[in-house]
Amino acid sequence: MLNDYNIKAVNDAYKNAHIAMQSISDLLPDVKDEGLKKELAAEFKGYKTHINDISIFMQENELEPKDINAFKKTIMKGSIKMKTLFNGSKNNIADMMLKGTVMGINELSQMTNESENLDGEVATLISELLKTEESYEKRLRKFL
Repeated sequence: MLNDYNIKAVNDAYKNAHIAMQSISDLLPDVKDEGLKKELAAEFKGYKTHINDISIFMQENELEPKDINAFKKTIMKGSIKMKTLFNGSKNNIADMMLKGTVMGINELSQMTNESENLDGEVATLISELLKTEESYEKRLRKFL
């Protein structure tokens, strides 16, 4: 049985990947650069894999994933649309994704640094997502 700390950590990891997927979905229609479009599509697929892995773990542990609330999704989408309306350049879109990725890395790093409080499987899920986001950060920098 997972303690509250682990339940929160696995939910936070789920939200982290879900927010990234949502951001990519909101951005992709405005991306003109084919290289960046391919990168974001690959990242979307990677986040989807992590969400699937986390969802399976949650189901096995009888946990209900806590999705991003509809209001936050709407605010996020509106913010992305406004930023791309004024500047839809490859650099600006990569910068937006990079900032979000770094926020995700910071959040996951904090959890990893407190890994003594995490169940082994939860720590592994978080660590794998962190490695993925760190690779995305490096790849996104090429588009700045």
